[in-house]
Amino acid sequence: MDALSSQATVAGYRAVLLAAESQDRFFPMLTTAAGTIKPATVLVLGAGVAGLQAIATARRLGAVVTGYDVRAAVREQVESLGARFLNLGVKADAEGAGGYAKELGEEEQRRQQQAMAEAIGRFDVVITTAAVPGRRAPLLVTAAAVEGMKPGSVVVDLAAATGGNCELTEPGRTVDHGDVAIIGPLDLAAEMPEHASALYARNVQALLELLVSKEGQLELNWEDEILAGACITRDGEIVHEGAKQAAGTAAAG
Repeated sequence: MDALSSQATVAGYRAVLLAAESQDRFFPMLTTAAGTIKPATVLVLGAGVAGLQAIATARRLGAVVTGYDVRAAVREQVESLGARFLNLGVKADAEGAGGYAKELGEEEQRRQQQAMAEAIGRFDVVITTAAVPGRRAPLLVTAAAVEGMKPGSVVVDLAAATGGNCELTEPGRTVDHGDVAIIGPLDLAAEMPEHASALYARNVQALLELLVSKEGQLELNWEDEILAGACITRDGEIVHEGAKQAAGTAAAG
């Protein structure tokens, strides 16, 4: 029923294909008559649905994959896909309600960015998927980190639409910075319309089955957390917390 997860699955898969097309090297290790080619190294930042799908896809293409997330609980999921978990030596756990990430404090963010900048230079491809519901995407990849990457490296920023995980990301554009490509796609799921639409249709069907009884009558059970969470207004009042905040911000502006 989670539309965000279904579309993130498509985006995570597509992000790896985009990175592979933009790279000037093979993803897998190849042994040829002309010598052996080392596999590409890929770092996936954020191990939600999109990140885990990106890790699995990059592994299928033969890359050496490392994953990272501020939620300590997802380490096992990253390793279960055959990837390594990046240990930054920074103690921070940002797991919020429902398993989604919450925003780190300023000091934790600073330490994370510094440690990340030192690690990123070891990778050929960085795919960023970190998002905090209702907030600007966290900044993970600084300009200094990009400058430490090898020429020909690629950054694919799936958070481009909400501010970007990379400091140099420009939404909807590919930026070249010191021979490193920073790609900021806005809607990768739309580039695979058949399966994106099929998955979203199943999301809508599941929601309708929750809203409508077997007799075809509308039944709204406000004790159900899914229905309560999906409702914006009721009885003339805004009941959704995110909508309340947005309305308050608009009124203040």
